[in-house]
Amino acid sequence: MPDPIKSSRPSLSGTLFVVGTPIGNLEDVTLRALRVLREVDLIACEDTRRTRALLARFDLHTPTTSYFEHNKLQKGPQILRQLAEGRSVALVTDAGTPGISDPGFLLVREARAAGIPIVPVPGPSALATALSAAGIPADRFVFDGFLPVKPGRRVNRLRALRELETTIVLYESPHRIAATLAAIGEVFGDIEIVVARELTKQFEEVVSAAPAAHLERLRAGVIRGEFTLVIPAG
Repeated sequence: MPDPIKSSRPSLSGTLFVVGTPIGNLEDVTLRALRVLREVDLIACEDTRRTRALLARFDLHTPTTSYFEHNKLQKGPQILRQLAEGRSVALVTDAGTPGISDPGFLLVREARAAGIPIVPVPGPSALATALSAAGIPADRFVFDGFLPVKPGRRVNRLRALRELETTIVLYESPHRIAATLAAIGEVFGDIEIVVARELTKQFEEVVSAAPAAHLERLRAGVIRGEFTLVIPAG
């Protein structure tokens, strides 16, 4: 009798695997992700240096190539050509699940249009991780990624999100977190929001406070790490 586990696995030939990788703690990588990263012909990475550190940790030696926002139009066709020739490719982002606030969706869309099989390999996501620890209802929520850079557009976007009357999840970078917290305070007032930083890493923080209190705390130290913000329905 054939092994049901093995027989249920799709062939790697000509397949694009969308692989979730750890957002910080490397112990969060799944056994399936490690197997796929070991067996594919090529790994398409947002940052090859970050991915090679993961591969080295688990003694994996699969070739890598870069695929990110500024070379996607050049590298996408090259990767699709290799898939069409029967090679297998794993798509990974810097950390977390590809396609969420990164250009991975474009490669997936083009591969699907070309008839190439797409296989998701689930893994960590800062979005889900922050929601799980926020203590805020998540039966309905909207994820809006990174807010606009320009102050006026940022405030207008927050006002539109407030009208949805549901939990809101945002990503933010360390050099823009102060401006974003100030804008949230302007639009939402003294509502308590959750700010998560360095999730799964040594200096992980998940703090609930009003925007002004978050600002005061952050300004008292050095602002480092990527942020995930969870705003409850107003």
